[in-house]
Amino acid sequence: MFKCDRCGACCRHLDLSKLYAELDRGDGTCKYLSGNLCSIYEKRPLLCRVDESYQKFFKGVMSIDTYYRINREACQKLKSLEK
Repeated sequence: MFKCDRCGACCRHLDLSKLYAELDRGDGTCKYLSGNLCSIYEKRPLLCRVDESYQKFFKGVMSIDTYYRINREACQKLKSLEK
């Protein structure tokens, strides 16, 4: 399982990817973000579910370890934007 520290950085930079446009409240932040947590966590879209997205879209393309590494790297880049 992908280890998330629940900082919310990924939910505050949706404007960096067109994939998340319908979730953007207009300023790059997810309309469902409350503090640093998702207010619809149990019903969040598939593209917000790291592990389930791997199973559906990336399992045949890369290993889970590679997928997690790519996600961790993206997470670190988003966090660095907030410093």
